[in-house]
Amino acid sequence: MRGGAQRGRPRGPFTQHRRLDSLRSLLQKHPAGLTIYDLARELNVTPRSLRRYLVEVKRELDLVSVATRPGGPRLWRLSPSEAPRRVEVRRTQAYALLAARRLFEPMRGSTLFEEIDLAAQRLLGVARRPGRGPNAGVADARLEERFLYLPFAPKDYAARTEELDDLFQSVADLRPLRCRYRRSRDGREERVLIHPYALVLYKDAIYCVGLHVGRGEVRTFLLDRMRDTECAVTERFELPPDFSIDDYFQGQFGIWRGGEPRRVVIDFDERVTEFVRTRKVHPSQEITPLSGGGVRLTMLIGDMTELATWVLGFGETARVVEPPDLVDRVKRELAGALARYEEPPSPAEA
Repeated sequence: MRGGAQRGRPRGPFTQHRRLDSLRSLLQKHPAGLTIYDLARELNVTPRSLRRYLVEVKRELDLVSVATRPGGPRLWRLSPSEAPRRVEVRRTQAYALLAARRLFEPMRGSTLFEEIDLAAQRLLGVARRPGRGPNAGVADARLEERFLYLPFAPKDYAARTEELDDLFQSVADLRPLRCRYRRSRDGREERVLIHPYALVLYKDAIYCVGLHVGRGEVRTFLLDRMRDTECAVTERFELPPDFSIDDYFQGQFGIWRGGEPRRVVIDFDERVTEFVRTRKVHPSQEITPLSGGGVRLTMLIGDMTELATWVLGFGETARVVEPPDLVDRVKRELAGALARYEEPPSPAEA
């Protein structure tokens, strides 16, 4: 049990949404149909609960029920219109998609990861087939092991898989999410109701952009601070027609839009010119040459929470020109770091 009572969730290892997914799978595996009692037994729920799940599945799938005989039990099955649809993928397309599979490594252990992994295994079957024509690749060249995306210091969400599944289901189906959320400013928890608009993987941590219903404002929520999550089973919310996820990002500099954008100017010397020129760190960036081979980066940034850390990563090859408060912040960080090296090291604990 996670953080207290389950408040109406069915007993067993699955949440209601996993049972709904299992119900869909059962109906697909038994095209002739199953009775309510057969389905309830397979899912280890009561027939009453199963009837509730059928109502929910009918919101998304075309179901039909057929009487086996006059007065006899009815079989529930998927309509022929719900037959699985094939998606054609070329070998090169399969390899390109497989290259990004490690992007989802922080989600390992969740139902979402299992679904993605299943899709990846199917793509492997396509990728390992030999190509055609004179320039075709060889069979089983194991390119999926040699064409990779390597995430930077990904978080381990093995202990957060149920929260992740609830969050993803809420985003995917536009369902309200209730949870206990730990505030960053004082560490206190509050019970919140969220309308999750989008799931975001930023710097290999998982965030949600959604409406804080109690405060009536769109905010960013970190999965790490959520517990005792509960995705609504029968309720849904409306996604605002003007919602755009791009409105909540600042390129490489975080998921905080902040206030009015301000002009930021940073000079880089020639040792990092190529690196800076070949990176798109913000939509507003402009790069101009400097005498001596360096470059000047100019941007309009609304929130500078992460900007100082990014600049310090360049060491002596970068210098903030403006705004003044960012210059002062970088100076303080450098002075503080230097002071740490001027102090004698603390004795190691036994």
